[in-house]
Amino acid sequence: MVFDALFFACAIPAVIFAGVSKSGFGSGAAFAAAPIMALVVDPISALGIMLPLLMLIDAATLRPYWGKWDLRGSWLVIAGGLPGVALGVVLYQYASPNVFRILIGAVAVGFVVWQVGPAARLRRKSVAPIGVTGGIATGIAAGFGSFISHAGGPPVAVYLLSRGFDKTRYQASSVLIFWAINIFKAVPYGFLGIFTADTLRADLLLAPFALVGVVLGVKAHHWVPDRIFFGLTYVLLLVTGTKLLWDGFT
Repeated sequence: MVFDALFFACAIPAVIFAGVSKSGFGSGAAFAAAPIMALVVDPISALGIMLPLLMLIDAATLRPYWGKWDLRGSWLVIAGGLPGVALGVVLYQYASPNVFRILIGAVAVGFVVWQVGPAARLRRKSVAPIGVTGGIATGIAAGFGSFISHAGGPPVAVYLLSRGFDKTRYQASSVLIFWAINIFKAVPYGFLGIFTADTLRADLLLAPFALVGVVLGVKAHHWVPDRIFFGLTYVLLLVTGTKLLWDGFT
């Protein structure tokens, strides 16, 4: 791995973007950092570089949102996240991740269309909150998507948006969920050889920029009004869902 100007030109904005997204806007678009990183390193190395940085962002973001989450709903998703990660480990070398990208992307895009499309005027403004079974299923999808490409954000966004939280409760719940799921991922990533000496050196070089992203994201979260926050959340969910569909089909 070569740490040249091209590497940092791609990696630094990607890491800052991940920090801003995870600390301010519910993690929905943070997975885009790995594909950006993959422009200058191989895709597996991109995953290996990003996970420790995402864990650093999670740890730094817990304090500003401490205790503001929906604990019961978050633990339902976390409970599903562990078998979701285990499924990712089992299928990592055998199943095409594109099938799951398509499924997750379709759910994300479909949810946005259902919520804000023309048909929304003909029914009540929001769907019923997703229940216990749906919360665990969300965790399985999030754990698997997060394991294969750090793309667990869309199913969690769908779940949290259905709960009707204010922006801070939504954000805090997302922080707690991915703090746990990313910890679940770390051990199998190590056993599968995704972490290397080069990826860890890259993490040391990029860690300060991850923290810059956290500071910017937390500030942006408090500056942005609720209506704009959720508008941005829907836009990010639509974009990331579309990107997953594109990646899956192409």
